Amino acid sequence: MNRRVFLRNGGLTGLALSTFSLPACDPKAPATQTSTTPPDTDPDAFELHETTLNDLQQQLQSGQRTARSLVELYQQRIKAIDQSGPTLRSVIELNPDALRIADQLDQERKAGKVRGPLHGVPILIKDNIDTGDQMQTTAGSLALSGHKAAQDAFIVKKLREAGAVLLGKTNLSEWANFRSSRSTSGWSSRGGQTKNPNMLDRTPSGSSSGSGAAVSANLCAIAIGTETDGSIVSPSSCSGVVGIKPTVGLWSRTGIIPISATQDTAGPMARTVRDAAVLLGALAGPDAQDDATQASAGKLHADYTQFLDANGLKGKRIGVEKAHLTGNNDAVPLFQQAVELLKAQGATVMEIDLLKEVEPLGGAEFDVLLYEFKDGVNKYLATANAPVKTLADVIAFNTQHADKAMPFFRQEILEQAEKTDGLASAKYQEALRKSHEGARRALDAALQTHKLDAIVGITNAPAPCIDLVNGDYWPGPGFSSPAAMAGYPHITVPMGQAHGLPVGLSFVAGAWQEAVLLPLAYAYEQAARQRKAPQFRGPLVG
Repeated sequence: MNRRVFLRNGGLTGLALSTFSLPACDPKAPATQTSTTPPDTDPDAFELHETTLNDLQQQLQSGQRTARSLVELYQQRIKAIDQSGPTLRSVIELNPDALRIADQLDQERKAGKVRGPLHGVPILIKDNIDTGDQMQTTAGSLALSGHKAAQDAFIVKKLREAGAVLLGKTNLSEWANFRSSRSTSGWSSRGGQTKNPNMLDRTPSGSSSGSGAAVSANLCAIAIGTETDGSIVSPSSCSGVVGIKPTVGLWSRTGIIPISATQDTAGPMARTVRDAAVLLGALAGPDAQDDATQASAGKLHADYTQFLDANGLKGKRIGVEKAHLTGNNDAVPLFQQAVELLKAQGATVMEIDLLKEVEPLGGAEFDVLLYEFKDGVNKYLATANAPVKTLADVIAFNTQHADKAMPFFRQEILEQAEKTDGLASAKYQEALRKSHEGARRALDAALQTHKLDAIVGITNAPAPCIDLVNGDYWPGPGFSSPAAMAGYPHITVPMGQAHGLPVGLSFVAGAWQEAVLLPLAYAYEQAARQRKAPQFRGPLVG
């Protein structure tokens, strides 16, 4: 069970919003036919359609394109697809300095200086990551509207050093989907509702909704999301892209609006495993201000593309989540086919019951997040340039501006977090021991007992309808929690579509095992070839 589900169940517990509308969608009706609604635009006509980082670098090196021309093309694409046409609302803000930065990088290239595979490449980042520039950092919340960070987050500094162009920031589930048990993924009071580019009335999932939708819709070359439990891998799965949630500590969290000190991490979202691997290595490294990164010494790699091997599944031992092999959900036959492909590529597979061990820990995880959210947000806001300085201030702001800040769902999770009594609490310490250590024990035992290289499962079910009245509902399987609670790496790769809705295959392993997971994910990707560019379809009809 992942965070989206337990927030909804409770048992494990800008655009003007008034103008927002979606096609009618019956949450209980199964999708039975392909939509008869034509695309709002030709998805294949874009000059940079499905372009990879390697393609871009070849074009830049040959002089066919410049960094400036790339920025201009993506800006035009955002105007046509995100701000009009299908109106995805995946980009919450464009960087007014993007062309200036691109010009500087073009000058460097002319002078013979190329910083690496990200030089001149436009990238979008989630709106909970600090940038010390003209852009805001708000976590999608009107309470933080106008907040401009004094300096870059650590990973943004590394991004600039690598020569990337910050194109803008992406919309998200407000407060990274930690505001209400009835929240709607992809909605924020500042940015409105992000749509799924594959089918516009379906959820993009969250909380990195905008990052997933934007990279899938070719609004950028690559994107960055953040995850506590499911917030990178789930929107990647629903948008049909590759997502990597690294081991906690591989990437710094300094300068990122937090939920959990034990589970939070940023990570790459891309259209290919190779592109995600490029970004993974570029931003990895220790940060003196983030203690979790100190454990990465000797365990990280500057270049993860060296581990990409089309034969990477041969001779490997893969655990298959038993609970995902049966059931009526449309993701199940896709998973069964994926398992057969793993075998065909030379892997030995065996069924395991990992979720049976981890799912009972969900209540303890929720308690951990409540405690750590209050502690982390108060520390972040205390030194920020934001108009609110504490979690209590945020709650008060939302209450005073409820018509704009809370038109669809409330803030009961923020209120629950505010009532917690600090990280010295015995309740918090026991919850942390149960969830974090318990998940690690379960994963480590499964991997070691069966001598497994990795464990696979269904990342999540096909995307359900956006429902601003009742909030998220996820009737099918999910696989984010084991790795999230343990702080271990997780990679999702497209494994097919059900009624035009993408579904991802999850690969999970032990701490710092990104180099083990990447050849498996890459080999599967190369054999399966299941990435499909979105068609911006309307609702399915029966």
